[in-house]
Order: sequence, then structure tokens, then C-alpha cells
Amino acid sequence: MRPSRRSLSQRLEYNFGVLLKKILRYFNIVAAVAAIAALGLVYWYGWRPLPETSGSLRAPVSAPATIARDQQGIPHITAASIEDALFLQGFVTAQDRLWQMDALRRLAGGALAEIFGPQALESDIAARRLRLRKLAQQQYAVLAEAERRALDAYVRGVNFFVSTHRDRLPVEFRLLGYEPRPWSGVDSLLIGLYMFRSLTSTWEQERQKLRLLESGDRALVERLYPLRSGLEPAPGSNGWAVTGRLTASGKPILAGDPHLEYSLPSIWHPIHLRAPGLDVIGAAITGVPCVIIGHNRDIAWTMTNLQYDVQDLYEEKLDPQTGRYLFAGRLEQAQLETEVIPVRGAPSFELKIWVTRHGPVVAEEKGRYWALRWTGADTATFGFPFLEINRARNWTEFRAALARFAGPAQNFVYADREGHIGYQVAGRLPIRKTHRGDLPADGASGEQEWQGYIPFEDLPSVFDPPSGIIVTANQNPFPVNYRYPVNGSFAPHYRAAQIRALLSARSGWRAEEMLAIQKDVYSAFHHALARAAVAAWDRSAKPDAGLADAIAILRAWNGQMEKDQAAPLLAVLLEGHFRKAVVERASPGNSLVYRFEIAPAALEQLLRERPREWFADWDEVLLKALSGAVEEGRRMQGREVRRWRWGYANRLVIAHPVLSRLPLIGKYLRIGPVPMSGATTTVKQTTTRIGPSLRMVVDFADLDGAWFVLPTGVSGHPLSGHFKDQWEDYYVGRARRLAFDRIEARRVLNVLPFAQ
Repeated sequence: MRPSRRSLSQRLEYNFGVLLKKILRYFNIVAAVAAIAALGLVYWYGWRPLPETSGSLRAPVSAPATIARDQQGIPHITAASIEDALFLQGFVTAQDRLWQMDALRRLAGGALAEIFGPQALESDIAARRLRLRKLAQQQYAVLAEAERRALDAYVRGVNFFVSTHRDRLPVEFRLLGYEPRPWSGVDSLLIGLYMFRSLTSTWEQERQKLRLLESGDRALVERLYPLRSGLEPAPGSNGWAVTGRLTASGKPILAGDPHLEYSLPSIWHPIHLRAPGLDVIGAAITGVPCVIIGHNRDIAWTMTNLQYDVQDLYEEKLDPQTGRYLFAGRLEQAQLETEVIPVRGAPSFELKIWVTRHGPVVAEEKGRYWALRWTGADTATFGFPFLEINRARNWTEFRAALARFAGPAQNFVYADREGHIGYQVAGRLPIRKTHRGDLPADGASGEQEWQGYIPFEDLPSVFDPPSGIIVTANQNPFPVNYRYPVNGSFAPHYRAAQIRALLSARSGWRAEEMLAIQKDVYSAFHHALARAAVAAWDRSAKPDAGLADAIAILRAWNGQMEKDQAAPLLAVLLEGHFRKAVVERASPGNSLVYRFEIAPAALEQLLRERPREWFADWDEVLLKALSGAVEEGRRMQGREVRRWRWGYANRLVIAHPVLSRLPLIGKYLRIGPVPMSGATTTVKQTTTRIGPSLRMVVDFADLDGAWFVLPTGVSGHPLSGHFKDQWEDYYVGRARRLAFDRIEARRVLNVLPFAQ
């Protein structure tokens, strides 16, 4: 008998239900297994590598020591000797940042392609041409005995961590499929040379200017390359100090926020080192011992890049086949060096480098060869004085240590508990007698050689100025009548002038109020440019009605480069089009070539003076530039100018170079994109690549009341609570207390000698 339609439907429904239950059961089992496997992988590769921060540890130290971690994860090391403290600094830095350390030494030494493949080869070639690893080896060989012992202690700490954690390496090593080689003192110096290179790469500007001159008007081009803007506060990243008569506490306050390229994690690793004869806290460079910026019980210091020209290109009359070249009327033989660069997934790359008496040949074009002379390559008198700086107790001892500082050339700002403030330029600055250094020198004549270095005692220095204020913001600090020729890529005066104006406006300053200055976003340059455009519109006989909205926005603007406003974007685009017009007039076809730090000041000076040999009608040039800016902005953010937002164009992303690329979870291992206020000419100097790499404020009335913040966090481990926990404070301009005596330890690791 055939079943009815109803009974068949019921049976189908029943069978489908049974099948669905089986499918769901199997799916749940598979999902559960997958979840357990995923959790297992997260635990094994992400959680297990997290540092041990409590309990006890046996290590090769001379006596018991402690590593106390505060609420930010900052390690506070207390040891029985300085060498033990530095050993433990190496250990905790490796705990927090081992993969970053390895990546930095590979970046500096030209060994990234071994891990990342052909995409990193160009970076490796550039590093190998500069011979940075060879230079680091030479630096290590000439270190003073005390400096070598300190460096070696740090190295032992790094390697102790690596040797005891081979089965718990950071996840990046597992993802990339390799293990780190042992650390060495050369590796630490190599990272220092990487910073040196990053802060002194001016040689490309010499070829840039040469190109403008070869196809332009020399007199006009020279106006685009001034050494100063004429308005630099004296003396003089941001750093400043104010004396006690201007503070609420009656003690000096020091503030610093060096500007570097953003990274995740940060280049800085905060640390506190305490041992007999040493008690210092602040920021270390990852992979390098000691505190680079910070304070001890007696003094505080910060640094900004001097931006003095310490690199010269020498055009060599070189035979590339034989390596013979002409110098002072005779032939000399260049040294041929061969670098073999391993490339993952591809054949090794062989790089041949000719090295002349001036340095390696770093550029060639149409049969012309340029060799680079650089103070970083002069290793004969190299010193690493930061342990002396960390232990200095007064201005005299501080300067004595700085006298051994080899570079990169820096502005050091100082304050102490006795009430003094000071400023000192340090580093080796070449003396040029027959050329300025702004163009490639003649390598064949022998007449444009350096004449040694400016003696330390002749470098700019100020102690307790009558104003009670010291400000440096990368501006030219050398007096007009300085006894030595000066050249550099100095910053325009805008940031330094704004800081000084704010500090001079009143007294009674408190430490936390310095944070407000550090996040100031007023741009005097863009404000002046906007006012000039408005004035040009007002003077125009037939103003372009299509610019009316833009003019109204610029007219009402107060010069603040706020992310939620339209005017800052309009002003920046106006700057770009105005700069293009000016450079095209000086050197046609080279507007994209011209990049110079002090360019805004040069443009403003031309706009104030309005020389007729440039343009017959400067107003016409300005309004044409504004029209171009409006057209460009509309392509970027739409027709209605009032809806534009500066922050949409000035958006920051800080991404981990490996982890941020992971599918699904990568977006959680980066910061941003976030809109940023500020510009290159504001105290809070921000671009999509560079910004304040830390903020620090120290008041000698209360060393436990110091303020400190990073853009990211202390740890480089993605599952650590300190991976990027400081970002929110950093973004809004807050900071955190940097405890010195009253440390609230959240975790304590007791370190015991092997013998006990």
C-alpha cells in the first residue's frame, strides 16, 4: 500500500531532522576541535613566549637582584653591581623585544632579504654600500675598556635569555621560520649606527641641489637653500628646560619629545637601572645598553637632532673597471669589497663596492661616481659615553662625558636638582675650508678635504641663560659670526619660536602643563600663507568666485592644524602648489626634486619680500596656487570645501611589520588608521610617518612626578597587555607617571646567582 502524501512528508521531515542533528553534531565536533587547536596554537606561540616577570630565576649574576615591573610593565632593575644591572637590562630587553632587536640589526646590517626575500634586497644593498657592519666592528675594537665591559655585560644578558628560551621564542621567529643568532657587542653598535644613519642622511640633498642648479637659475636656486630663517631663538624633535624662577615648584623642569619614525613596537624601551654608583631611569634604544634620554637623582637630559651636515659626496674621477682614481695629481687604487647578500627563495646577490680615500661609492650616474665621506665612518676615536652620562652628577661631569660623544651630532638639553639648566652641542662636526658642503665636492683636486673636527670647547654651549629658558627644535643654533663654516639641513624657526613664546608668556609652570605645549598644533607658517592668500583675494580686481568658499574658510582660520577642520588641509595643499610654482621658476621641471627642511621659511621670506625677478605679480601666483589646491582637495574629499577634514589626509597607521599582515587578526595588531592633528611646522610635529617618539617631562621638585608616554607600549609581544596600552594616552596628549623612588611593583622577578 502506498503511503499518503502527508505521511511521506512527515517521514522526510523526520529523516531530515536526524540528518541535520548528525551534521550539527559533526560540525560542533569539528568546530570544537578547531577552537581547541586554535587556542593551543595561541597558547604555544603567543602566550608561552610572554616574559617571566615573577618568581625566581637563576642567572650568572654576582649577587641577588630584582626586576620589578610597574603597572606599565616598565622594568625597574636593582642589582649589586653596574655590570649585573646592565646584564639584566640585556635580559629584560630581550624578554620584551627580542624579535625587534633582531630585525633592527638585520635592517642596519643589510640582512633582511635573508628572511623576507627579494622584496627586502634594495634595503640591504643600501645598508651594505655604507658598510655599517664593518664600521660597527671597527667601533667595537677601539672602545675604551670600561665601555667594552659595560657593552659585554648587556650582551651576556641578551644571550642568556636566548639560550634559556629557545623553545619559547617570540612568535615572529616561528612565523618566519628561523632562529636568532647569538647577540654581540657589534650588533648593539650596529643599531646605534642605524640611528646615526637615519639622523644624518643629507648626502642625497647634495645631488638634489646639483640637479636644480644644472637646469636652473643659480641665484634663484640658492634662495631656496638658506642656512637659517633669521628668526631662530638662541640657542638653538623638541627639547626645552626652564629654570626654577619660572616654575610653580621653584625647581627646574625639563621636557623632551624627540621626533622619529613611528614603529610598533617603539624604538624606545623604558628602563630603570639601580646599582651602587648608578640610579637612572628613562628610555633606552632597543638593543643598546644604558639610558639614552632620562634622569638620575641629580640631573636630567634630553636630545634633539642637530641636523648639521656631517656627510659629503666627493665626485671621483674613477675607472670602474680597475678602481683607479685621481687624487691631487696622482692615481690611487680604490679598494674593492664584495658583499654577498643571502636572499630567501632566490639566489644570493653579489654586490661590489669601490672604496676610495673618501669612502664607498654610493651613487653613479652617466659615468659620474660619487663617494661618501661621513663622520659615522670615522671610527678611530669612537666612544660610547652613555654610562658616564647616566652617572653624571652635575654640569661639569655631564659635559665631560659629552666630549666623548661621537655622533650623530645632537642638541643636549640639561637640568639639575641644584637649579641649573644648560644646552650643549655634541658630536663630531667637520671643518670645511674651501667648500660649503651643500654640493658634491671635487674628489680629484685634493683641495676640498676636511680639516679635522670643530673642537668640543668651540661647540655652542649655554649655561643658566638670563631668560631662564632653553629651547631646541632642530633649528640652527650657530651664531651668524661663528668662527667655523656651517652647513646643515636645519629646521625652520616655527616650532622653536612657538615653544619659546608659550614658555615666556608667564611663570608658575607645572610639569603636567608642559604636555600641553608638546601637543600644540599652531602653524605660524601655514597661518601666514593663508592670510597672504586672503589678502591677495581682497586686492584682486576680479576675484574668482569659485574660490569664495576657500577664502572664507582661510579668513576665519586661527592657524591651528586641527584634524577636524578644513582649513589646515586647504593650507597644506596651498603650500604644495605655491612651492611648485616657486621651484619651477628657479629650476624648471624640478619641482618634485626639491625637498629641504627649511623650505617653509624660504617660501615665507620670498612671499614677504616679493622680489620681481621671480614673479611680476605674486598675488596672481598665490591665487593660482589656491585654485590648484581647491581642485586637488575636491578630488581628494569632494566638492564642498567646508566638509573637508585635515585628519582624513593626515591619517596615521602604525603597523607591526609581520603580525599586522596576518589574516583575520592582523588588524588588531596595528594602530590606526587614525586622523592626526599637527603638521611639520607645529610643536606637535606629525606626518603619516614621523612624530613624537616619546614624551617626557621631569620636575626636580618631585622625581616621582615625572611624566612619560610612548606611542605604543613597553612590550613587543602581541598578547601582552603592554603591547600598545599607552596609545590612547599618547593620542590625546596625556602621559603616565614614571616612578623613581615610590615604585608600585605589580610583578617582581628575583634573580639569584648560580652559586646560591
